This record gives sequence, structure tokens and C-alpha cells, in this order.
Amino acid sequence: MPDPTPGESVASEPGPRIAAFFDVDNTIIRGASAFHLARGLFERGFFRPRDILWAAVMNARYQLFGENTEQIDEIRSSALSIMTGHSVAEVVAIGEEVYDQVMELRIFPGTRALLDEHLAAGHQVWLVTATPVEIGEVIARRLGATGCVGTVAEHRGGFYTGRLVGDLLHGKAKASAVRALAERDGIDLAASYAYGDSANDVAVLSSVGHACAINPDKRLRRHARAAGWPIRDVRGRRRAATRHGLRTASWAGVAWVAGLALRQVRRRLQG
Repeated sequence: MPDPTPGESVASEPGPRIAAFFDVDNTIIRGASAFHLARGLFERGFFRPRDILWAAVMNARYQLFGENTEQIDEIRSSALSIMTGHSVAEVVAIGEEVYDQVMELRIFPGTRALLDEHLAAGHQVWLVTATPVEIGEVIARRLGATGCVGTVAEHRGGFYTGRLVGDLLHGKAKASAVRALAERDGIDLAASYAYGDSANDVAVLSSVGHACAINPDKRLRRHARAAGWPIRDVRGRRRAATRHGLRTASWAGVAWVAGLALRQVRRRLQG
């Protein structure tokens, strides 16, 4: 099967089981899904105003400059400390609400159409993300995907401990998880597909026969061109904005969240 190009449907083929593996942040959903969840948790009193301000800064950096290992480790440590002691059921319920209220509106139609084409072709569709697996599974269910492979936060008695089970699902760890899943489910990786937006997705993109860069950062774009992978940009008209405009919009978002945090502080002091 040739690599898909914009507007081309994905045809099903007889033979070994085929899957499509999708990154989530900036591939399916605009921005960082963990930030949207953090906002939802903040609004429900899970943590302090300075935590949501920090998350807003991380989200702005992510959208402006892409992801890097140091940033992801920083996010992981903070997120785990925030979740410690909270129940899994409560977090999943909030994740469902946040998806319906926020994330669904930020789904890229072009990626959603591509995902639906794979499902229609009878392929398995898996989300592969560093986001906590419980939240990734919420997104997968809403999209009708087969399932999600995500970061596993340890929980005991239904409550998060603040530790991970295994590694953060990122970079090479994503590729290892995909290979393990393929072995378990009898998926032919050479006939399968993968989609990602970051140079940190290169390992998982390289593990399949049909890789495609979606909304790629500069490093992934260069790698995709060198490797001959298709490149898609599904961001629509927003893609035409200048880099200055993107910076202004993102940091305006940080300022808005900072204002929200300050209002919360003021209300508590007045109370």
C-alpha cells in the first residue's frame, strides 16, 4: 500500500493485521492535552494557582518551540506531585468532562478524517502518548479508536501514589511500547502506519512501514524530507499566521491564565 497523501483514502488489504499509531498532542489535538486536563483539575480545586500558571507556561513553550526531553521530565515531575493522593475515578471523570468541553473543540478535522479512514479500512487505531493512559483512553473512546498506549501512573487502592510504572512513554519508549503491542496483537508493523508531530516521534515513526509527519516541528520536518516521509499540515488557516503572531497569541494565553490565578488568590485573601 502506498503512503497516504492528502485527500487519498486508506484502502484495506488482506493479510496480517494492520494498525495506525497516532501521537496525540499537536497531532490529533491542538496544544498539550495535559494542559487542558490541568485547567480542568484547577477549576475543581485540585491544586494551587501557581501550578496552573506553570502549566500554562509549559503549554505555550510547547506550542511555540515543540517538545524536548528536559521539558517533558519537568512536566512529569510536577504532574505526578499534583496527582498524588487523588482518586483515579475522579480524574477519569474530570477527563471525560474536559474532553467534552474543551478537547473535542480542538481536534484537527484533517487528523480526525484520517483516523476515521483507518477505522473504515478495518485497521486497528492506537493512540500512543506520554499523557497518562487514563486520559489517553478517554480520548481514544471518544474518537472510536481501538485503544491507547500511554504513561502509567502508579495507583494503589484506586489512588495515585505520585510514582510511575515503568518509563514516561516518550521517544524510544513509545517505539518499544508499539513493538510490544504489535507482538501481542499480531500486528504487521511493516504494513502499518504512524503519525506524529515532533522529532521525539522519530523512533515510533521509524518502526512502521508507512510514516507520516503531521504538523511537524522543524527537526521532524527535516528528518521526514530526508527519509521521504509524507508531510501533512492540518492546522488550516492558523498555519498562515506569522511566527510573531503565534508568539503573541500563546503568551497572551499565559497572561490570561496568570490573571485567572491572581483572581483566585485575591478571592481567597478576601474570603
